[in-house]
Amino acid sequence: MGSKYPSLKSSEVIKRLMQFGFVLKSQKGSHAKYVHKAAGLPTRTVIVPMHDEILKWTLRNILLQAGLTIEEFMGK
Repeated sequence: MGSKYPSLKSSEVIKRLMQFGFVLKSQKGSHAKYVHKAAGLPTRTVIVPMHDEILKWTLRNILLQAGLTIEEFMGK
């Protein structure tokens, strides 16, 4: 049984996060911090490693931080 989480490039993960309103707040070394602020909702912070490939379990954790399902993330 295969994983529903694909391996993606960090640039693709960032592109998709930005479509959901996340913006770059800072970067330290090979990790970038993206935040999402919306009125009346808690601020969400996501750390994205700037690697050639984001592993499946790392993508899962990024989506948990972002409050997104894999279906939402891949569908947009």
